[in-house]
Amino acid sequence: MTAPGTEGSSAEGSSAGGSSLSRPPRRTRSVTESLLSIVLGLEAILVFFVMLTAFGLKALPAAAAFGGGLALILALMLVSGLLRYPWAIWLGWVLQAALVATGIFLPIMYFIAAGFVAIWVYCFIKARQIEHDKAQFIQQQEETP
Repeated sequence: MTAPGTEGSSAEGSSAGGSSLSRPPRRTRSVTESLLSIVLGLEAILVFFVMLTAFGLKALPAAAAFGGGLALILALMLVSGLLRYPWAIWLGWVLQAALVATGIFLPIMYFIAAGFVAIWVYCFIKARQIEHDKAQFIQQQEETP
């Protein structure tokens, strides 16, 4: 009889030890990718509530509110997963403009979107600074004997 929780321990241990079934190491995400994906995820949550608000206030017909909102949410989440590519970062900038453009339907969104765009810009600049400083640190460590 084995102790509870140890039933699969021998099978797990044998497959994790360098066999052909082991997974390749995960790709390390850059600071820019991590921070900007967080911002896009928060914006997707924001758009969900804006979609409900636009529908509730009858600022848009139901099909337009839900269709446009879901399309923007999907685009935000898709780009969030693709930020490893430089073109996706540029697409993220386009999505920031689209977020501001939602102010056409709900004027308060000009202010809310401006706040999120400011967060996007801050994260973009800070992440680049962090990556630059990290590269300099690594270079100094390699040069030091």
